[in-house]
Order: sequence, then structure tokens, then C-alpha cells
Amino acid sequence: MLFCQSILADDPFRVVTTIKPVHSILAGLMAGTDGPDLLLEDDAIPFGYALNEQQKLRIATANVIVWVGPELEKFMIEPVRSASDKGIQVLTLLDNPELKILPSRWAKSEASADRDPFFWMDSRNTLILVDELARALTDADVARAHLYKRNRDKLLARVAELDRRLEYGYRGLKSGVGMAYFDTLQYFEQAYALKIRGVMAQSPEQPVDASQLLMSHVKLKEGYYACLLTEREMSMPEFSLLTEGVDINIGVLDSFGTTIAAGPELYFDLMQQNTDTIKNCLQYSGTASEPREIDDELPLTAKVGGKFMLIDHNGKLVTEKDMLGKFQLIYFGYTFCPDICPTSLQVMSLALDMLGEKAALIKPYFITVDPARDNAKVMKNYVKYFNQDLVGLTGTTTMVERVARQFKVRYEKVIEEGGDPDLYIMDHSASVFLMAPDGEFITKFAHGISAKQMVESLQAYLPK
Repeated sequence: MLFCQSILADDPFRVVTTIKPVHSILAGLMAGTDGPDLLLEDDAIPFGYALNEQQKLRIATANVIVWVGPELEKFMIEPVRSASDKGIQVLTLLDNPELKILPSRWAKSEASADRDPFFWMDSRNTLILVDELARALTDADVARAHLYKRNRDKLLARVAELDRRLEYGYRGLKSGVGMAYFDTLQYFEQAYALKIRGVMAQSPEQPVDASQLLMSHVKLKEGYYACLLTEREMSMPEFSLLTEGVDINIGVLDSFGTTIAAGPELYFDLMQQNTDTIKNCLQYSGTASEPREIDDELPLTAKVGGKFMLIDHNGKLVTEKDMLGKFQLIYFGYTFCPDICPTSLQVMSLALDMLGEKAALIKPYFITVDPARDNAKVMKNYVKYFNQDLVGLTGTTTMVERVARQFKVRYEKVIEEGGDPDLYIMDHSASVFLMAPDGEFITKFAHGISAKQMVESLQAYLPK
């Protein structure tokens, strides 16, 4: 148990945290309350930071303080010690045994206790963090335990979907070797097999070694690295010397989210933004590696649907007759899909949440176009990340081909030239079909529609 004291429902409950990524997770967990208090706002980063008097007062009057640890936030060491002496609950994330904390690559010896503080760059760590912070908030604020549990479940689903998208987004993609100016990517490297083979400095607080600078400059000039990754708001006094006479892709990461508005969306935006930056900088080869949406115009008078037989994610046989009685939202895709499928399924899930009680009139389905990999067990593990009512459907190749033809869905297996044949992708139609309770085709929603737009369209077909 992280915290032992509890707060009554009507009492003010103040959680103070330091950096935006941690604040983002707390903000998601505390949705429906006053939310957490963020110390480092706007474009501030913890390196070289100093607290003002107002911030010191906010720390001194908090119920709970959440910080990463002394390796990152030296400015918090004394305020945290003082707060702990006064009985304020303090959570040092680097001390949490549940998180996968890596040792610093800059430790002077194996016995050194220095830790790499950028643990949130591995979304699997963030899954654990969501659980740990939810448990901590519940223990400290029992009266709002139901709220934290509800927010925890929603947040876990979103982070799990992000983790899957990041993992599959790097599979089968070829790239050059990258270099990082600052050592912020060790967790990301391990989680997603990113090729970073050179690092200039641990942080802006440590000087760059002259021999390291010279060696890195030579390697850059000789074309050893395909990309140089820097960090926004981190001072780089040796940058001009490092890159003098060098022609190389440069990507600017934002691992603290300095350019993103603080709040529950920041973590997801940060991870996507950094991923896009890395991919663009490394210039992933092979345009076929990026899943492509195939979609044709389909007139509302088209004959869609028919007799078919599939297997649901629990191993049960399902026919078109079993789907009657409710409106049906049907999406064709596959679980290895890095972007298009998770986005579409997330839109479907959000739309159903926004419909409230009317969502009971609709049943969502996800039909795989990749039955070779997507068996019932795989589908069961996948659909639970999106919506508790989502039904995953698979079958033999023949069964899937039949239902795809009936819905005018096109798909194509693509193997990158010279790539691993097991890491193929599927180009496929990406629309969401709306079927009536009697099985008749009503309309389809194009990929890219927002959840709000989908809800507005659905309202026109649902009973008033």
C-alpha cells in the first residue's frame, strides 16, 4: 500500500507533480476531480530548474507529491525531504519496484545507483504506472475510489492500444542507424528495437567529453549515422561543432511534451509525436511498409451482406442470423495493423461511449482480413483493448474471403522486398459499415471520421 491516510469526499485533495508526462497520466486518472497540480508548466524542463516561492508553498500544502526522482529533478530533493518530514505523502517513481527501471548508461561503476529516469518512454511502463498511481490515489482518497477505478480502466485500454500500435508500427520496417544528442531513448530503444548506436551526452547538466565530440563528428561526417535526434528545450552548446560540414537528417524530440498542452491527452500526443519524428528522421525504407487504405465508393443501393459463417473470439460459430436484432457496426482489419485499424476501432468505441444508453441498440464487430495470424485467441486479446462489447470474428481463409466479398471489402497481402515474410502487412478497405437490425445495409463511414461525427450520423438512424 503506497498511502495509508484517506481524505473525506468533501475535503480538498491536492496532488502535486513535477513534469508533464506524469501529470498527464494523473490527469486521466483524476478526471472528474480538481485534477493534479503541475509544477513545470509550458516549455519548462527539469534540468537546471529552480522552484519559486509560490511553487514551494504548493508543495508544502499538498496531500500527495509525485515526482520521478533525484536523477531527474534535483530541485525537488530538499522540498521532498521537508514535505516527508511534515507527514506529506511522497511517491518517488524511480523507487517503485513494479516499474522496469533501467540503470543509467553513464554510471561510473556497476555499483553506482544512478538510474535512467525516462521510464515513460516505454508505454509498457506506463501501463504499470497507471495501475500504481490508481492504487495510490485510491488508498489516499478512499471516498473517490470508484472514480479512480473507472478512469483507470479507460486509461489502461488507451495505453494498451498505444503500446500495440507502437510495437507493430516498427515491425518489419528497415531503417538506418541513429544517433541521439541526449540519452533519453534507452527505454524506447529496448521496447521497440530502435537502432540508436551513439549518444553524445547524458543531459544538459553534464558537459560533453571532447574525445566523444570528436569521434561522433567523424562518424557523422563518414555517414555512419542516418539521423541525429535532439531534444527540444535542451541546450546544445557543442551542436555546431558536432554537425560542422555534415549533411544529415535531424529530428527534434519532445520527451517532456514542452510544445503540447498539459492534460490527459499529452502523453498520447507526446509518444505519437516522438514516434513520427524518429520515423521521419531515420527515413524508413519501402513505401509498402506503411499500411495503405483501399477504399471504393459504395452506393447506398449496393447489395451488401449475405450468408456467411465465422468464428467469434470465444471460439463460437457465428452466422449472419446471429447478428440480427441490433444495429451492427462492422469493421474489417487485422490485429498487426499499426495505425489505421486501432484508430478506427478507437473511433467506434468512443462513439458508442458518447451515445450513452442508446449504445445498447448497437453491436460492434471486428472481422479480420488476416486469419492466418488472427485466430480466436489473438482476437480475444485484441478486442478487449477497445470496447467490452466488441466482438472479434475470424475463420478459415475461405470463410473470410466469402464475407469480404459480400461486403465489397478489398484487401491485399504485402511483403516488403527482401523483408521477413512473416512480417507482412495487409492493405485493406478501412470503412465502418452500419447494418440495420434486419441485416440490411444502411451506410458506411469513411476512415478519418471523428467519433463526434459518427455519433451525429448514427443518431439519424437510431430510434428517438
